[in-house]
Amino acid sequence: MSQGSIETVRGQKATISFDSQLCIHARRCVISQPGVFKANVVGAWIDPDAASPEELVFVAMNCPSGAIKVQRHDGGADEQPPRVNSITIRENGPLAVNATISLAGKDIGLRATLCRCGASKNKPYCDGSHVSAGFTASGEPASKPSEMLAERGGALAITPYANGPLGIAGSVEILSGTGRTIDRVAATALCRCGQSSQKPYCDGTHKAVGFVAP
Repeated sequence: MSQGSIETVRGQKATISFDSQLCIHARRCVISQPGVFKANVVGAWIDPDAASPEELVFVAMNCPSGAIKVQRHDGGADEQPPRVNSITIRENGPLAVNATISLAGKDIGLRATLCRCGASKNKPYCDGSHVSAGFTASGEPASKPSEMLAERGGALAITPYANGPLGIAGSVEILSGTGRTIDRVAATALCRCGQSSQKPYCDGTHKAVGFVAP
């Protein structure tokens, strides 16, 4: 069943939902479960019954964009919120968020990849435009001194400010692409115009360059 950009396929033990507007690269799921996600076929390409519910949940947990969601029907546990919220900085690419996410006041699930190059046509989400735009930004910025947060999980509110940065409210660890902790914060503002000199943080450059985004 398709509804807009979302394709939903119900199996005997689980249902898979795929949102094409959120997906930044389908190859990871195809490699992980080629029997479930069939590449280069005509017609139906998702088969939830070709793997166990546990294997399907594993695929969803490793989908950074949240494009794949799995609902189990066998009584087993669906993906749980992380114990430690994280935002991972992808080399020359987006911000990968793993938390109980509220984006612009709307609960969107546990995973999202958010544009930081400024070129996405699907803001605040990444749509892969960083590649064609030639966006260059390290995924390994220097770590900052930071103390362990008293609360490491919980809700994470992300507010895309008009023509400005991503406002972050809630406990979160900011990680490098290789998993190193860069910072631990309860509130910050992250660049999404692509031109801050202090990436991944906002430094106000969006005003000087005339960045426009809803």
